Amino acid sequence: MNKPLRRIAIFCGLLVLALLVRVNWLQYVRADELNGHEHNRRVQIERYSHERGNIIVDGNPVTGSVETSGSDFKYKRVWKNGPMWAPVTGYSSQAFDASQLENLEDGILTGNSDQLFFDRTLSLFTGGQKKGGNIVTTLNGAAQKAAFEKLGNKKGAVVALDPRTGAILTLVSTPSYDPSVFAGNSLKDEKARKVLLEDKNKPMLNRALRETYPPGSTFKVVTAAAALENGLYTDIDAKTNSPLPWRLPLSTNNLNNEGNIPCENASLREALRWSCNTVFGKISDDLGNQKMIDQADKFGFNKEIFTPVRSDASIYPKDNRPQNAMAGIGQASNRSTPLQMAMVAAAVANDGKLMQPYMVAERQAPNLDVIYTHKKEQLSQALSAENAQKLQRMMETVVQDGTGKNAQIPGVTVGGKTGTAQHGLNNSEKPYAWFISYAKTDNGSPVAVAVVVEDGEANRGDISGGGLAAPIAKAVMKAVIDKR
Repeated sequence: MNKPLRRIAIFCGLLVLALLVRVNWLQYVRADELNGHEHNRRVQIERYSHERGNIIVDGNPVTGSVETSGSDFKYKRVWKNGPMWAPVTGYSSQAFDASQLENLEDGILTGNSDQLFFDRTLSLFTGGQKKGGNIVTTLNGAAQKAAFEKLGNKKGAVVALDPRTGAILTLVSTPSYDPSVFAGNSLKDEKARKVLLEDKNKPMLNRALRETYPPGSTFKVVTAAAALENGLYTDIDAKTNSPLPWRLPLSTNNLNNEGNIPCENASLREALRWSCNTVFGKISDDLGNQKMIDQADKFGFNKEIFTPVRSDASIYPKDNRPQNAMAGIGQASNRSTPLQMAMVAAAVANDGKLMQPYMVAERQAPNLDVIYTHKKEQLSQALSAENAQKLQRMMETVVQDGTGKNAQIPGVTVGGKTGTAQHGLNNSEKPYAWFISYAKTDNGSPVAVAVVVEDGEANRGDISGGGLAAPIAKAVMKAVIDKR
């Protein structure tokens, strides 16, 4: 072979080698990346070519799939009572991807998860159509409905837990939205989503998990736990060292109580019953900022919680003495999600054991075989069983003969704590109404609840945790107990 031909042959050989390297690089090394690329329309077409698996509540689907027309995407997602379930499921849209359970459990719901490899392989041999698996939740349909209807047109959130397991029974946020209105990929869907995003009331904000509020007097349960756990006080019926008036440390201002209530040297039980700012502010100051942080941390503050949907971290901050005293009564820079305050009530009800909150009980294959079952997990020992039982007696007094009477359920022991949290600069905005509680039967405590209401339509003087939030908590607890 002459020299020019040899050069051409070598050059062509190098081109073939480069082509082989390129092909193998694309088909093997970058295969997963390209298959999952957002602009790979074939992947999207395949994803919507079959019905999506369902999200299950009480054995019944709250989601579904319908055939579409005029698109190369065959199926799109629909919801049953979408606004009620959107805070749980999130959305699944052909144009805007997915959120919450629809996103986190997408592999099971689409049938693409490695856990469903056997089912996909079997369908190749049987000729069956590919199907998605199901996500079985811990939600209680009756309690969810009670919370959603009781909140009505008020802005707010409700979370209910089973204190014994951490199972989420209720997760409601209002105002809400219907994920079905932008589940497709048309111009109509795009406009519908834009309207929701521009709504000043933020219907797509999950207030139960992603909004933090000053917890107000509901946080006094945590402050009482800190007093008991650190030995500042041991007898809930003994007098405390709480003068009236009590001046904020390093300040010229007194910490005031709401009205003329008997707070001077009040016992822990009476201070919680009457919601004495002076008693709990002084406890927080006596203990100091670090001990208060440590106690709040045991209840789950200062870290994100995954249910598996992420919940924003509630914050008990590092701060100076006067701010720490105010944080001890749930004000200043103290911020909490409704989930977090439900966790506080649940830990007290469960004799101090705080369980990891969760909302996925099972994952099912398309043939309904169970491929995953949740195992309950203890998150912390928030306080000793002895001190938790003391707090139970205190919270039960609040409902029996204090500010939480609207949460009473005949024949059921209920413990609770009201809260009316200041809002805005110098309390210029209408306050938030809070209530946390648990119900106790002969078989233990099946439910703990946190309710927060942002009722901008109510008269300022009518806003209170006992008046607005406690009746909602009562309805949720009753729904859980009646169903059992």
